[in-house]
Amino acid sequence: MTSRWPTALDQSLSTIDLYESHTERKHYDNRANLYAIIMATEHLERAYAQDCVTNAEYTTECNKLISQFKIAESALGKNESTESFMKNYQMDCPRAVNRLLIMGVPESLRSSDDGDRALTVATTVANFITAMDVLKLEQLDVDVLLPHLIDLRNSLVQISGTPKDWGPIKKLK
Repeated sequence: MTSRWPTALDQSLSTIDLYESHTERKHYDNRANLYAIIMATEHLERAYAQDCVTNAEYTTECNKLISQFKIAESALGKNESTESFMKNYQMDCPRAVNRLLIMGVPESLRSSDDGDRALTVATTVANFITAMDVLKLEQLDVDVLLPHLIDLRNSLVQISGTPKDWGPIKKLK
């Protein structure tokens, strides 16, 4: 009876090593994480466009993916850009590129047009003051500071007429 699974040509090699060192393994793990984040963002964008997820679910998950993307992208290194990474792995993810590289915020936050500009400005000012207070108290841990900066960025992009390449928003990204 023959097996459905292929056998190695050289039976003495029962395992194949995909990496030779711990550093090389981390390199491949980082690339795999970046690939997974880009693909997950593409699928989330498609689901949102087809109204398969609620606004709240979309915003929460999209913010999480954007934060994870920034961490994974920094692990990619300075020698390779995200665009070249996507080209090397033949990734056709236009929605993810738009969300992660161009916009940087969930669509639900960018397109919220509730007409109450005063409330949006007040929320932005409150988020700014809160972030400043956290900095003044020297709470510089990422898990403490990052949620306040995300809130500030999200409220800044909700102000209608704010260009997406405006300096303060780019710095908060």
